Amino acid sequence: MGSKAKKWESELLRMLGEIREASREVSRLSSSVKKKILLDVALALKKETRRILRENRKDLVNAREKNLSRAMIDRLTLNPKRIDAMVQCVRTVAGLSDPIGKVTSRWTRPNGLRISRVSVPIGVIFIVYESRPNVTAECASLCFKSGNVVILRGGREAYYSNQALVAVFEKVLTRYRLPKASVSFVRTLEHKAVDFLLKREKDIHLVIPRGGESLIRKVVKMSRIPVIKHYQGICHVYVDRKADLKKAVAIAYNAKMQRPGVCNAMETLLVHRDIAKDFLPVLGEKLREDGCEIRGDYWTRRILPWVRSAQAGDYGHEFLDKVLAIRVVPDLLSAIRHIQTFGSAHTDAIVTQDRRAAQIFTEQVDSSSVMVNASTRFSDGFEYGFGAEIGISTDKIHARGPMGLEGLTSYKYIVEGNGQIRT
Repeated sequence: MGSKAKKWESELLRMLGEIREASREVSRLSSSVKKKILLDVALALKKETRRILRENRKDLVNAREKNLSRAMIDRLTLNPKRIDAMVQCVRTVAGLSDPIGKVTSRWTRPNGLRISRVSVPIGVIFIVYESRPNVTAECASLCFKSGNVVILRGGREAYYSNQALVAVFEKVLTRYRLPKASVSFVRTLEHKAVDFLLKREKDIHLVIPRGGESLIRKVVKMSRIPVIKHYQGICHVYVDRKADLKKAVAIAYNAKMQRPGVCNAMETLLVHRDIAKDFLPVLGEKLREDGCEIRGDYWTRRILPWVRSAQAGDYGHEFLDKVLAIRVVPDLLSAIRHIQTFGSAHTDAIVTQDRRAAQIFTEQVDSSSVMVNASTRFSDGFEYGFGAEIGISTDKIHARGPMGLEGLTSYKYIVEGNGQIRT
């Protein structure tokens, strides 16, 4: 037992040593070289589609044998369309403006000192995630483009898929005579390996967990390294009394059903009582036809008598499935209070033609993304034009909301003088 533990620890220590060297090289790469490498990665991903899908099938077989949830299997599943999306993501990231070396501010002091603030890579970023193999390609691309080295620790349920994707990056990096450790993958399935890495504050500069709440809370509890995270995605859509009901039906349906198992899917629908009788039967029937279970309050069940009675715990719950809580509210401020009470500061939306109501909602709902007449599903780095996202943060320090390249940078001050001394 002791020798086994010593083996995986020594492997991780060796990996961290290689990462230190890789970090120095990656941080010095020019914008043109990083772009060319990522475009070659995109091409290689496309060429390797069959092999990636073959490896993904191994993970899916194991997932079904272990009776993983429908939402988990959905996030795990790859198909040609999702691989094409990965390819496009990498290409988009490659074409984005390089965030490194930008002078974000410059000024001169009365004593003649010239001070510049310049963007720099964070360094080594540790990503801990579950299920979704696309995270591997997205995070590796974003970290590389921003001059960072990434350590990827995917869940064991996606082990074969992730290894196949990382192998594509390694092959391209080797072709350019760059260290494979520039995109590192933790190959041991030992649970203690994550705990070990979370204590390596001298080797790793930032941790980003992506997955369920229990994973994120464990990472935050164990880490000696700064963590950027969100615990839950309890997203709301509020349909106002002055909403365009046709748009409201489309937005609410999309927010819940387009992909129910992700963090920006709607979990609770709030409906103004003045339009509930016209709105809920249309949306409710559409949801029921597509297998969505609805849990409603007293007023919702008066309009839709077939829905289940909502329990106290249904509001503020992240279902990540075809389950939706609905509440009828008397006014805008009641909807806002509900969100303030039960929300997770992730993404919340209002559907209204009343500009004043929209303004009040956006001012008083303190979430990382607040939507007006748009689905919560747009709360996503790719949809925001970031090329991809490294994660979504509900924190208020350093980065908030979907994080792209800019969120993966820090800065340093360059001070130029001409012999000045402080007196």
